[in-house]
Order: sequence, then structure tokens, then C-alpha cells
Amino acid sequence: MADKTAPSCQLRLEWVYGYRGHQCRNNLFYTNAKEIVYFVAGVGVVYNIHDNKQRFFLGHDDDIVSLAIHPDKNMVATGQIGKDPYICVWDSKNMQTISILKQGHTHGITAIGFDALGNKLVSVGMDEHSTINVWDWRKGKVLSTVRGHTDKILDCQFDIYQENAIVSCGMKHIKFWSLSGNTLTAKKGIFGKTGEIQTITCLAFAPDSITYSGTLSGEVYVWRGNELKEVISGHKGPIFSLYKAEEGYVTGGKDGVVRLWDLEFSAITSIDLTSTDIGYKGLALRSVCWAGDKVLVGTHGSEIIEVSPRNRSNPQAFIQGHAEGELWALAVHPNKSIFATGSDDSSLRIWSIVDRRLLSKLNVGGNVRSCAFDFDGTHIAAGLTDGSFVVLNVKDMTEVHRIRDRKEVIHEMKFSPDGLLLAVGSNDNFVDIYSKNQRYKKVGTCSGSSSFITHLDWSEDSSYIQTNSGAAEKLVFKATGGKPVTGREELRNIRWQTWTGVLGNEVNGIWEKYTDTNDINATDANYRDECIVTGDDFGLVKLFKFPSLKKGAKFRKYVGHSAHVTNVRFTHERSRVISIGGADHAIFQWRFISSADSQELDDSQDAYIDSNSEGSDSDLSDVAELDSDVEAEKQVSYSRDLDSKDLKLLKKEIKSELGAGEKRKQAPSDSLKLKFVHGYRGYDCRSNLFYTQTGNIVYHVAAVGIVYNKASHSQRFYLQHTDDILCLATHPLKDYIATGQVGKDPDVHVWDVDTLKTVSVLKGAHSRGICAVEFSGDGKKLASIGLDDNHCIQVWDWRKGEKLAFARGHNDKIFVIKWNPHEQNQAITVGVKHIKFWTQTGGGFTSQRGTFGTVAKLDTMMSVAFGKNPAYAYSCGSTGNVYIWKGRTLERTVQAHQGPCFAIHSLDKGFVTGGKDGVVCLYDEMFDRCLKSFPIKRASLTSSSRGSLVEESPAVRSAVLGHGYILVGTKNGEVLELDKSGPITLLVQGHQQGEIWGLASHPTKPIACTVSDDKSLRLWDLSQHKMINCKVMKKPGRCCCFSPDGKAIAVGLNDGSFHVIDAGTLEDIVAFHHRKEEISDIRFSPDAGKYLAVASHDNFVDIYNVLTSKRVGVCKGASSYITHIDWDKQGKLIMVNSGAKEQLFFEAPRGKRQSLRNAKIEEIGWDSWTGVLGHTVSGVWPPKCDVTDVNAAHVTKDRQLVATADDFGMVKLFNYPAQGKFAKYKKYMGHSAHVTNVRWSYDDTLLVTGGGADTSVMVWSRISSSNRSKVVQGESDDSASESEEEGYDSDVQREKEMDYACKTYSSPIRDTDGVKPHLQPSKEDSDKPAISRTGETTTKVSRGETSKRRKEVSDLSLHHVHGYRGFDARNNVHFVNDAADIIYHAAGAGILLNVSSGNQSFYLEHTDDIVCLTVNQHPKFKNTVASGQIGVEPTIRIWDAVSKKTLSMLQGSHKKAVCFLDFSCSGKLLLSVGSDENNSIAVWRWQEGALIGTASGSSSRIFQAQFRPDSDSQFVTVGVNHVKFWSVAGNQLVCKKGVLPAPSQGTDGSNKMQTMLSLAFSADGITYTGAMSGDVYVWKDNVFMRLVSKAHDGPVFTMYTTLKDGLIVTGAKEKRALKEGGCVKLWDQDMKRCRAYQLDTGGQVDVIKSVCRVKGSLLVGTKDSEIILINEKSGQGQSLVQGHSEGELWGLSVHSSMPRYATASDDGTLRVWDVSNKALVSRLPVGPARSVAFDTSGELLAVGLKTGEFIIISFPSMKIWAKKRDRNSCINDIRFSPDGRVLAVGCDESCVDLYDTTLNTLNKLASCKGIPSFVIQMDFSADSKFLRVSTGAYIHQVFSVPSGAPVSDQAIISKITWATWTSVLGDEVVGIWPKNADKADVNCAHLSNMSNALATGDDSGLVKLFNFPSAEKYAPFKKYRGHSAHVTNVRFTFDDKYLISTGGDDSCVFVWKTQ
Repeated sequence: MADKTAPSCQLRLEWVYGYRGHQCRNNLFYTNAKEIVYFVAGVGVVYNIHDNKQRFFLGHDDDIVSLAIHPDKNMVATGQIGKDPYICVWDSKNMQTISILKQGHTHGITAIGFDALGNKLVSVGMDEHSTINVWDWRKGKVLSTVRGHTDKILDCQFDIYQENAIVSCGMKHIKFWSLSGNTLTAKKGIFGKTGEIQTITCLAFAPDSITYSGTLSGEVYVWRGNELKEVISGHKGPIFSLYKAEEGYVTGGKDGVVRLWDLEFSAITSIDLTSTDIGYKGLALRSVCWAGDKVLVGTHGSEIIEVSPRNRSNPQAFIQGHAEGELWALAVHPNKSIFATGSDDSSLRIWSIVDRRLLSKLNVGGNVRSCAFDFDGTHIAAGLTDGSFVVLNVKDMTEVHRIRDRKEVIHEMKFSPDGLLLAVGSNDNFVDIYSKNQRYKKVGTCSGSSSFITHLDWSEDSSYIQTNSGAAEKLVFKATGGKPVTGREELRNIRWQTWTGVLGNEVNGIWEKYTDTNDINATDANYRDECIVTGDDFGLVKLFKFPSLKKGAKFRKYVGHSAHVTNVRFTHERSRVISIGGADHAIFQWRFISSADSQELDDSQDAYIDSNSEGSDSDLSDVAELDSDVEAEKQVSYSRDLDSKDLKLLKKEIKSELGAGEKRKQAPSDSLKLKFVHGYRGYDCRSNLFYTQTGNIVYHVAAVGIVYNKASHSQRFYLQHTDDILCLATHPLKDYIATGQVGKDPDVHVWDVDTLKTVSVLKGAHSRGICAVEFSGDGKKLASIGLDDNHCIQVWDWRKGEKLAFARGHNDKIFVIKWNPHEQNQAITVGVKHIKFWTQTGGGFTSQRGTFGTVAKLDTMMSVAFGKNPAYAYSCGSTGNVYIWKGRTLERTVQAHQGPCFAIHSLDKGFVTGGKDGVVCLYDEMFDRCLKSFPIKRASLTSSSRGSLVEESPAVRSAVLGHGYILVGTKNGEVLELDKSGPITLLVQGHQQGEIWGLASHPTKPIACTVSDDKSLRLWDLSQHKMINCKVMKKPGRCCCFSPDGKAIAVGLNDGSFHVIDAGTLEDIVAFHHRKEEISDIRFSPDAGKYLAVASHDNFVDIYNVLTSKRVGVCKGASSYITHIDWDKQGKLIMVNSGAKEQLFFEAPRGKRQSLRNAKIEEIGWDSWTGVLGHTVSGVWPPKCDVTDVNAAHVTKDRQLVATADDFGMVKLFNYPAQGKFAKYKKYMGHSAHVTNVRWSYDDTLLVTGGGADTSVMVWSRISSSNRSKVVQGESDDSASESEEEGYDSDVQREKEMDYACKTYSSPIRDTDGVKPHLQPSKEDSDKPAISRTGETTTKVSRGETSKRRKEVSDLSLHHVHGYRGFDARNNVHFVNDAADIIYHAAGAGILLNVSSGNQSFYLEHTDDIVCLTVNQHPKFKNTVASGQIGVEPTIRIWDAVSKKTLSMLQGSHKKAVCFLDFSCSGKLLLSVGSDENNSIAVWRWQEGALIGTASGSSSRIFQAQFRPDSDSQFVTVGVNHVKFWSVAGNQLVCKKGVLPAPSQGTDGSNKMQTMLSLAFSADGITYTGAMSGDVYVWKDNVFMRLVSKAHDGPVFTMYTTLKDGLIVTGAKEKRALKEGGCVKLWDQDMKRCRAYQLDTGGQVDVIKSVCRVKGSLLVGTKDSEIILINEKSGQGQSLVQGHSEGELWGLSVHSSMPRYATASDDGTLRVWDVSNKALVSRLPVGPARSVAFDTSGELLAVGLKTGEFIIISFPSMKIWAKKRDRNSCINDIRFSPDGRVLAVGCDESCVDLYDTTLNTLNKLASCKGIPSFVIQMDFSADSKFLRVSTGAYIHQVFSVPSGAPVSDQAIISKITWATWTSVLGDEVVGIWPKNADKADVNCAHLSNMSNALATGDDSGLVKLFNFPSAEKYAPFKKYRGHSAHVTNVRFTFDDKYLISTGGDDSCVFVWKTQ
């Protein structure tokens, strides 16, 4: 029996013993059918208690480690371990997969849980970050992902009482998560003093935000929100499981106790299982579940127990198994249905096969590694790891003997068939023989093995033993003496009682070629049924035929075990197979089905169990031989040395390599347009040729999708691909086309066949390339297959660009995927040696192999189709057979072709097929008969054919029927149309497979000649677009040229020969073979063509006399191969390019080398210029290029243009001469990788290009600039770079250079030095001021006069914000609530302002500066606001303006900052722009939190991005030198640049691309862009139309389109002197008429940053933080918001008796505000200021400036009273003494100056010196005699006033009563410093007038409220958000009713109401 076929007998899983209790918890549940669901190894198990039966889910390929049950108690989710682990959701009734969740985790999935509705699923990974994913599990889509914790997470569940709330817990942590949009945000659990921080193990929930958690200590922690509220005593030791039932809660722990709790978590009862009959010491509970009066318990020892509280003494053990430790020992009883197992858990167990239960169990005192029954089953022996073995009585498990003769593990043991001897094999390399009758005395030893014994078997007569060892030795010994047996005859006559070894001829077939001999752990032969079962290290149980003599035999494989299968045995009657797992310590019981019974097999679970090997699909021996074409196709490599993405890197190099002042030569004004492409990709593609609805033909070649009109013989092109298209599919409605390409990160494009516009781009799923695409029957889904190693399958919602499902396809190449039109979730893939039937399940697939049975051999399938009968599918193979499948079982085959059948297509009534034999066949519906066949012959071609067949009977690669014709594509690149009556019309053709290098144009006619590696010379008519002649040569051609009269063609071949051929007849005239290497270029001399120059890779150019046919000269001197040659017009000079980048010159005909200077080269009239070297073409080379990157060039005869061909697949057009570096160009895509050659036609009107491997010849029309307006701008018309911009504006430049990275608070706002206060060593008690714990501190602060009438301050609420972010943000002020309110932002607050009342309300969820804000204009989303912030991972928040509720949160696509946002027309999409390096653009489905697509926006700043008001897919971005018009296409964002007119046309400068700042829109695709120059550019689609010149005098920063009437508002930077101008203008829809509005802001220049309009009102935001409401009719303005403009805001002082306060800022203004009226009272320009102070009377105001000057101002007149400047650095603090006599001025120069204010002049009294650093705060004593100074060195000092002398006596200091407390230093306030103060200073503090509350402001953007004093470190506080980064100052008002705070960078003043 020497064949390698699979056996016909099979296995079916019947029972699994065990339960995964180790390392897993909470994994055991009741279903709604009262069944039990759990898992063991890689199997999900559903156990029916009543019937004592198990059902199995086998969809995992590794250990399951987590399980969750759906709220419906039917569906189950299981997660596994593995490199690419996945989650399966499956039905517990029918065991079918519902969804597979892939690509979410690595390493494994440790915890999973459903939400309350069962729509979402949360999972936790085993990676180092414990990644948490939230899934829409039905779609298999990740909704949100976040790093969970740095340490292990043990449980993670949805809170079933709160929507979108998740709790995770684990090692010393618990986190409370909120899901919003795509973002999970966490709050850490606050343990406080209620309980100690410890590991949290499990979770359950209750209403009102209550969470119960089990702990390692055995307590239950009760949480409300994220705060620990209560600790409940629970268990003695860790609580491992906590379950919420309808009746209450149940907990289980390591103590073996089950505790039941009511719904209020009060104890009901407890059950101690360790004290029951089945209990034992060390019993630990890992899972508990409570339903009714039953509690289900899973133990660490792999038991499943059910117990009732009413009958607690009688628990039932349903499932038992081995505990943790490897399981190796297995033996079956010789005559009973029982078997024994032994494990590292030290137990030997005996099981009943019939009852499927444990019969007995014994702890044998050591790890068991082997066991064996004796011949009658009375004794059982067990081998242990310490080298001993024990013999027991089976009946009562009493010990008979215990023997230890060896030191190492006993791995194998067997009794002899006669029952007298026991053979024991050890890791000491020996087999010891013991006599049973002599009380197990050792009677012999078999020695000779060089390694440990792995297997042994006895002969039938008990005379011989055969052994296997770890060194892959198979030895035979005599049992009695232990001598080795080597004689062949003796060995041949031995008959073995059992065969359990893995070595020997009989089992050769169980080994794959080149496998490790340790891979298979165990076997057992079944002689009766001629099969052998094996267990291996891959978790597989396999069945082979026995004996199996040839390596690599076919088999049947069975999954379930997770890792190593350690042992397998047939039972005594051969009806069952027992297999055991090592690490999973599971026991599987399989039913064995013999060949005779296999026909009656129930295949209901066949999906997973009988999944055969790659080579085991057929029961017949051997596989059909691969056809040469199929083999060649399989070997095609699609790797690329260069990728289109490399171009971006080259572009960056241009700037760095250009020298200072160097300018790039301008791009040409002429352009190219693709006219016709000769070629069709047939040699490695199939089914890629279709009719459209209108009868046009669609196909592809190179990187071009082609729509061909056969009536006009014209083509239209889809040119958005960047590399070879490999596959094409049509939508069922024939209106859309899908194409997939080659590439490192390849994409699928879906495009409209009529408009050729991209509808969707699908990217991010594949690598190398996409070899197959297919629309589903309903057209909603698209499947694509990659060229990666696993040929992965991705299913897309192609309109949305969403990934729906993913699976690994096959190890070998897949050719086709086909959706089942009758079942939307089913598909078939075919390819090399495989056919698979797939079912989409959520985010994954389940697959079944086609079952060939005995009908046919396994074949390579080339294509597949479905017919009208839904039960059948049809595939065609490499043998020419059509395979007819019913379900997944092969029913029959039909021989359709001789040789491979490449194409099959279903028709209304039958099928059309095509094969390598060049025949197209029509078949009926069931392939019963061939209706007609069409051989493709030259004789059948019609006269209207556009060419001729190069070969007879070309292989057919595609065949479809439509419009009454059969459309055929051939391997040779021909597209044919067959009439059903027989005639064939050739429509289009191209070269066959192989590179095209040779290209020449006719000197006087529109004819081109090409030669290729396909050995053909072809002539093309460029006007008729057809091949007019062809000659097949003996060798591949590499170059060609016409003679000057066009009558002869010279062709150079790759073997060093060349031919001169008659151009009319293509007959040879003459041939030469003088060189060994390929001829790379060949040229006739001009005029009469007297000479022929022939260049070769031998580094020579040979010159031949054409008339005499002799070589007359050789040009020598090139140091590398020759690439190009050209003649001068006189025929006397030859220019040569070489591969060493040499430009050489030779005299003809002798070949003498000449040296020419650059000037001389230009003077010479060259007959042609095709070289790529020389200073006149130096600009065509990109930076960092190789000599071969530019393959060819050709200069027009008028010497105006040069066209080049390069390795990036581009045809480029330059002005000639292209001198200097990096000349600008126009580039044209179409060819895929290498463009090998370019040639202009004789009259320069056409350009012909040849692709390398893409086999295409492309013809381009030259469009002169004068005719350019007549044609639509080509999408390929893409200049390498925009024109240089002219002009400069300081405000634009400032925005352009804004760096948000430095704005995120990661460092203190001031550069301090010294040790932070909380880190300073504490002073001795004697040095501390005495502080009374019960009374007030001896550090005294005077109380305010009104303090008796005031309550103490205990809380704050934000009342009002003065400020608006206008200096670097735009379009961020909007009307809401029907214009009753406005919405805008300042600092980190979103602000809603009621226009009539002036009241504000706030959205305060952002954690840093908001820098952009937009409002959803769709009525469905009324008052919906989106805002974006700065930050390392900045967030976008979408919220309700009225309720302030967060609707969604988006994160993960941008860095540094989100600087612009806009909603789409429907309101469902959100556009965002980041300020990262690439100014990234993202489009979101914000409600779902789903990222649709992202793209790099621009290398420079983007200023605005906006959806068209009528579109959900079109948007525009503007920025530095760019306007881009974008489309949302699937999951990609594709753009076109704005196209400006050619320079020759533009007379108004509009051809210069300006920096664009703003956007507006009108109907019919009109876009307006506001420029830095003040002009507005008007665009139609992406083409410039006209200019609105000087719409404003300065940059147009903002524009607004009114949706209702289309009127446009513009805002700009304008000087107020312009009478006719206005910084705000209202325009009509066409921007031809306008009305201007002036603003009364008081400034010289108005800079408008935001405009908005509702009918009758304009809303304007300015750079200087003012928001103004303008009446549209009257032009009157009302100031709504005022604030400081850009610059740090530090100065703050409150009036002593009025509700007023003053602020001073870097913006150069002093401002006084009224708290009650929420208004600005006074504004005075003083210069950049850092400090301000009222005196105690409130009549003077002192301001300290950054220059060192200070000013004293009378209040409220605001007149300057005095000025003084004694210092040159910043005045950080300034204070009047309480008596008003002294002014203290503290500065950066480490000193404080004291001035007398009693006189009319300021006299300096003294200076306080010896201060170690700059001054930050000062406070006077109540009696004005002392001054307390705090410094940047974190040291505070006290000075005497007015002397300035330092005071160091603590006794004096302790008695001082301070008038105010603003210091952040001192023992009294050490508690205000946080633990992370190294990154964030506390900048300011102020003590309330009641002296109980201390307010602080810090670098984290927080205002905090502490009790005073805060003398203990890390004191408790309340914190308040709103400021973005640094809070610089805080002050309570005189009456403590309000707290004022100022922001550093946010320039805002916050007013907080105290409570």
C-alpha cells in the first residue's frame, strides 16, 4: 500500500474531560436552556446536564482563556491566546460562529464582557499595555482602543446600569472608564482612607453608580463612582469570582467557600465546599454562577460542581479533570471500556468511557509521566518523574510495589502480551525488564540507546521489544537478555502486538518532509482498520493510513487541543480514540468511524473538526501536474525596488540640496493628454474584461483603467492608480468599477465608469499587492485578496471605506474570489491547489475546504462561477476540467479544455469558458453539453479588426457574454469580440509579457515602431490607433530606429546582434552579430542614412557603412555600458551616454574621441537629443538619484520641450534646455513602474512612451498653451512645486509659525531654581511657629472688615470669563439657539453667551487650550458644537451647547493640536486638521467615533478646511501656498491641487499661488479663497476662474457663507485710514458687489479673525480678543466680549472696597473690570506689564512693567500720577503698604525697592538686598512695618520697612500679623505643593478675607482651594478647570464673593463665584 492517500475512516469528538480552572476565572455560566457553557483547551463546551452530552465549539486555534455570556444567555464570546489572538462570538444552541473579532490584540485576550444591551463587547489584551478594546461585535469593528494599565488587568466589564461605562481592575488598581465617540477616558479609583490599595480581582455592579469588587485580601470593596465608600468582609483569602444574579450576588474564593449576598450586598448564607464529600484541602473556586436554587462552581482543580443552598452537603461534580501540570500518561484497559491517565498533579485517575466520568483517583506521591495496564487489567503501573514506578491493584487502587532503579523520568512503560513482563523505559536511556510473577524483580536491561526512551512496543510473542529514542533511533531488543536484534530476516519475521512508535518504514508517511522528529509525540496503530492515529506539537490529532510508507502522506486532522498532544490511544475494541493534552491537561474522547460507517456520518459540525491538511482535500493519490503557464503565473514577483511613496522623500530633498539663491527652472506651459493605450493585462490576470451598461468595454493595463468605445475606437482613462493594476471587477449594476494594484501599501479604487471619478479608495489591509477583487451580489460589499504570504481576504463596506471582515486566505496564491449571489455572506476562493468555501461571520470568516472525495484529484483552480441553481458552484482547473460542486462536495467533472481552463463566466442560460487551448466554449446550465466552441484563429478575424493575431490560438484569460457578443481577453494582450456566428473582431492589442525598451517614431508619418522581450517587432499607426504589422524575431529586441527615409528599420537584440529590416515587408535586409552583450541603442546617421551607429553593453559603439554593410569604426573609451547615442545634423559627430554617467563625443565614421565644452555642445545642431546627460538636461534629474532612474529623454524638433521616462512610472515634461538643479516639470501617471522610452512623433504633436514590464505603449497628445483652455485640465497635470509666493504679513507669519508643542503644559512657566518646598527638609520643631491644632495658628493674617457678615469660602463655580481666542484661531464665533446666544472659546472653556443678558455658561471638559470650534449647521443636530484642543494626543469633543453634555470624543489621528474643525452638509461627518508635521487631515463619523480616513494635508500650515455646504464628500483646504480640493473616497482622502493659469496667460499676477487664508462657497462647484494679498480667488471645481482683486486691503483672514441666501461675509486686516474700505464686508453670491463695515475698536489696524451671519446681524471676532455684534442695516456695533489680546497675563489686583479689579498684561494694556456688570470699565495702554496693585484707599493704581519701569495712576480718572525706572528688568510684583505710605517694587534683579508715596515725588527709601533669586510675591504686615518676600529659589525672607533690613529672628517673625497672604512658600502652605511639582510650579496663592480658604493657581491650568493653613504635605483640595495651561495669579474680591484668576498663555480673566 504505497500510495499517500488519506484514510477513509474518521473521528468525531464525543467528550472532553476537564475544565480550565487554572489561570482563568469567571468562565462558567448557565445558558437560557439551563445548560452549562465553559471551555477547556481550545474548545468551547456546552454541557447538557439532563442528557449528559456535550456540544463543542471548535473555532479557535489555541487555548481559550476568557469567556463571557451575552445578556440573552444564549450567545457566548470566547477569547484565546496566540500571536494574533481573536474573539469568537457563537451560538450555544447550534454552535455556529456568529462573529469573529480579529486584529485587536496581541499575545492573548484575558477578559471580555458584553454591555447591558448586548451590542458592544469589551476585551483586554495580554500585551504589556493591557490594551482595552470596545467592539461593535456584530460588525467585528473596534469602536475604541486604549492602553489599559502598565500592569496586568484581571477583569474588565461594562457597567450594566450605566450606558458606555466600563470598569477595569487588576494589580493594585481599579479604573472607571467612560466611552465617548472613539475615546475611552479613565478615572482612577480613589481608595482614600477607607481601604488599602491592593489588587482587585473581579467586578459586579448595582444601580446608582455602585461597583462591587473582589480583592486579594478577601474583602469586597464598594465603590460609588470612582470613590471607595465601604469595605465588606467576605472570604479568608482572595476572592476569585463575583457574579450578579437576579436574586443577588455570589462570590467564590481561594478558601473554597461560596457566599451568597442579597441585592444590597448583605450576607445570605455561605457554603464551604472543602467540608463536603467531594471537597478536599486546597480546594479553590475560580468561577461561580447563581441561577434559581442552584450555584455552579468551577474549581482550580478542573472540576465543575453544582450545589444547592438547600442541599449543601450533597454537591454534584458534573465535570472532572486533571489539575494544573502537564498530562503525559495514558493507558487503555485491555478488555473494559475504561482508561487511565496520570499527570504532574501527582494523580493517577481511572475513567469510564461509557459513563464519561471519573471512577477512581489516587495521589501516587509524585508527578506521573507514564502508565500501563497489565494483560488482564488487574494491575496498573505508573512511572514517575523521579525514576521510580508504582504498581497498583486496579480494583481498589492499593499499592502492590514501588520500585526505583533509575534517577530520571520514566517516560514509557508496557506489560508484555503474555502478562509476565513489564518493560520500563526511562530518560536514563535504558529499558528495564521486570517479572510480574517474581514480585516485579528486574530480570533484564535493554541498553544501547544513545538518548532517552520515548516509545516502546512488545512483539505478539512477548519475545521482542522495539524502542524509539530522543535521538530518532529505532532499536529492537530481545526481551529476555536485552540484546539488540540486527538481523534483517529476524526483524522481518517479528509481528508487533502494538505500534505506538513514531519511527520506522511503516510510519514514514506521518512525517512531512524536513520536519523535526520531536514534532510527533505519540501514535497508535489500528491494524484492523489499517490506520494510525497521531498526536503532535501543533495541537492536532491526525489519522493516516497504516502502514504509511511514503513521507508526506495525506491525512485527516482534528483540532481542539491547544498546544501539544502528548499521547493518543485506541480503546480495546477500537471504537474510540483517547487523546490527552500536555499544557491544557485536557482529555478528549473521540468516536472512531470506520470506512464502512463513514458514509452515514453526521457532518453537522464538520466545519472545524475534519479540516484536512493543505494536501489532504482529495482521497485520490497525487496531485495533478502544474501547467507551465500556471507555474509561471504562480512565480510572478510584484516586488518593487522603488515605490511611488519614495517620491515624497525626494521632494523633501530638493529644498535641502538647492543652494542659497538658486531657483528652479519654470515648468512648461504646454502639457500632455493621454490619447490611446495599446495593451491589455492578460498574462497574469483573469476575468478583468467586461461590458458596461452602455456597451463600452472596461479593462486595464499598466496603471490605467480603460473604458473603450468600440464604435469610435476611442478610450477614456482612470489614472488615479500609482502602480500596476492587477485585478478588476464590475458592480452588479455595471456602473462602478473596482481595481486593485501593486504596492507596498496597495489600495483598491472604486470608480464611476461614466465620469471616471473616484468613488472610494480602500487602503490599509494588504501588502505587496491586491490580486483579486469582487463585489457582492447586492453590490454593498467588496472583497479583496492580498499578495502577502497568507493571501489575506478583506471585506469592505466600500462606500464607507470600513473594514467588515478579515481572514487569512491560503498559504499559496489565490487567483479569484467569488461571492455567492444567492447567499450574501458566502464566498469561494480558488487558487494553487485549493478551493475554499467561506462564510462571513462578523469581523471574520469560517472556511471549509472543498471535498474532492473519489471524484477527482486535487487540482489548481483557476476561476470559479455560480449558476442560477443556488445549490451548485463551478470551478475550472489547470487540467482543463470544470468541477461541479454541490455545497462543498465535488459531484462530478467535465473536460472542457485541453490544458488549463482560465476563465469561466455564468450567463443567463449557461456558461462561457476559455482556456489555454485558445478555444472559447458555450455550455448549458449544468455543463451537460457544449453548445458551441469558438477556436481563436487568424482566419476568423474580420476586416474591421484593429490589428492581427501574433499567434494562432492564444490562451484565453477572460471571457464574458454581453450585448450579443462574447468578449475575450488573451494572454498575449489582445482584446477580441466574438460574434456568436463565428467571426472575430480584434479591438485592441499590445505586447505580450516582457519588457518594452525599443521605441522609434517614423521620420515623416504618424507611425511608431516598438520591440520587446516578447521577441516581436511591431508597427503602430498613431492616427488610427492600431497595429499595422508585426514580425516575430528569434531573440528579444532592445532597441530600434527608422532610417531617414523611413524605408528601413534597424533592430538591436539582446544577444549582441542587430538586423536591418524592410519597413514595408518586415523582411530581413542584413544582420550582424559582432558583440556578446545586448544592443542598447541603434541609430542611422541623418540625411541619406549612410552610417549606422550600434551601441552595446560591451561599452562600445560600432559604426557601420550601410551601403557596403561593413563596420568602418569603433567608438572606444566608455567605462561602462552605453545607454543612449545621438548624431549631429551633419552626420559627423556622435554623442554617447554611458552607465557611468559619462557624456562622450566621437567623430564619425572612424570613432575618434572628441572633447567638447558645454558652450560648443549647445552650438552644435543635433539631429536628435535622446540622452539624459549634459548640462542642457541636468534639471531632469531628481535628488539622490541613481544613473538608471531616468531611463530616456527626447527633445522636440522645435527645441522647446524635453520629455523624460523614469523608474517611478512617470512621464515628465520639462522646458528645454532644462539647466540647473531640479527643474520644475509636469508629470503624467499611467505607466506602472519603469517607463523605459519616450519618442515624439515626426511633427512633435504626439508623444509615444513604452512601459517596462507593464507591456503597454501609450500615445499622448501635446496640448499647447494656446489651446489649453479648450480642454479640461488633466488630472495628471501636476507641477512638481507651486510658484514662489510674493508678499509678507506679520499676522500671517505669526500664525504660520505657531508651535503648539511648546504650549502644552509640560514645564513651568518660569525658570526657577532651588528645591521645591515639599522636598525641602523640615526644620526642627523649635524653628517652627507654634500652631495650635484646635485654634488659630500663631502665623496671623488680618481679617477683612466685612468678614463678620461673610460665610467662609468652601467652593467655587465659574461665573464669567473675559477673553476670546482670536490671536491664533479663526472662524470660531457662531450664532446658536436661533441667534439668541453665541458660542465661542477662550482658554480651555467652551463659552455660551446669552446676547441679551450677558450671562455665560461653560463647557469645561477640555484639558488644555481650545484652539478651534465649529457648530453643526444641520437642523437635526441643532446646537451641536465641536471643539479641538492642543496636547500631545489632542482630543476633539462634540457637545451640546445648551446642556453641555459630551456627545462624542475623538482622539488618535493628530499630534500637537487640532487647529480646525468643520461639519459636513448632513452633519454626520466631521473634518479635522492637525498642526503636526504633515498638517494631517482626518474625516470622522463623529457619532460612532469612527475614523473614515486620514491624509497628509500639506508640508506647511493649513489655515482653514471646510466641507462644501452641499456635500458630505467634497471639502477644500487652504494654507501656505496651497489650495487643495479633496474627496472622501471610501477610507481615503484624495485631493487635486488648485490649477492656476499658465504664466503666459496671467497678466494680473493670478498665476502666482498665494498663501490662502479663508474659504467660502457658491453653487455649481464654485469656491472662493481669500488670499494674503487681499485678493479673493474664484475657482470652478479645482480650476481657477477669476480674481476678485483687492477685496480687502490686507489679508482676508475669514469668510463665511450664509446657507439660506448664499451671501458671503469676509473679514480681513485693514487700516482704519481707508475711507472706502472696511475690515468686514458683505457680498452677493458672486462676490461682485459688497457693503463695507467699519469697526470702532480704537486700534490703528483692525484684524478680523472670525465672521458669522444670520439675517440682519453680523458676528465678528477680532485678533485682540473682542467679539462685536453688527447690525447689518445700520452698521452699528455692540461689543459683547472683551479681553486681553495675546501675551502672558500676570498682573492682578482687587479694589479694597468696590467690586472692581485691575489686570495688566504683556499685550501692553492696563484694564479695570467691574465684577457686578461683567464689563470692562477702563483700558489704558502702558506697555507690556507684569504686576499691578491698588492701594488700600483704592485711589491709586501701581503698574510694574517688563522694562523695569513702574507707573502710578490715579483711579478712577486713569491719569498717570508718577513714573519711575530704577531697574532694567521685569517688575514681578508691586505692593502698597496698608498705611499707604510705602510702595514695594520687586523685580527680576533679586531685589525689592521701597519708595515713599507720601510726597508728590517718588523717593526711594531703601532696597531689600541679599535676595537669592528673582522676586515672585510680596506681602506687607498689617502694621506696615515688615515685608515678606518670596523668591524663585523657593526661599522666603522677611525685611524691615522702611529700612529694608533683613529680619531673621523667629521670635519676631512669629508675632507678625500679615495684612495679606499671597505667598506659595512657607510651612503654613507646604501642603499646596503636589507630588508632580517638578513639572508644574504653583505660581500664585491668595488667602480669603476670612482667612480660612487659600486659592492657588499652578502650571497644570488648575485653580485649587485649600484649607488654611495647609501645613501637612499633599493636603486635600478642590480643583477647578477652565484655564488651559498656566494660572498666573489669583485674588479674592474685597468681600470674598468672587475669586479672580488670570491665565498665562490663555490671556484670560476668569471670575469664580464663591460658595
